[in-house]
Amino acid sequence: MKAVITVIGKDKTGIIYKVSKVLYESDVNIDDISQTVMQDYFTMIMLVSSAETINVNELKKKFSELEDEGLSIQVQKTEIFDIMHKI
Repeated sequence: MKAVITVIGKDKTGIIYKVSKVLYESDVNIDDISQTVMQDYFTMIMLVSSAETINVNELKKKFSELEDEGLSIQVQKTEIFDIMHKI
């Protein structure tokens, strides 16, 4: 499984830790990461992969708690992400 994860929200301490913890507990590897703070907003995009056959929907569910904390987290398979950006 390869996926692109985007995270956007008000900047606060621990966002990278919390997102990385979910990935670690799901046995998902971070292949590449870019993050920045624009004014008061934290933005991050990650390319992740897993040797396990974790379902993208399962991963989205695991991020739901963080979304309740005010973060917007999108998880897309790389194939879908690539097709969307070719149009």
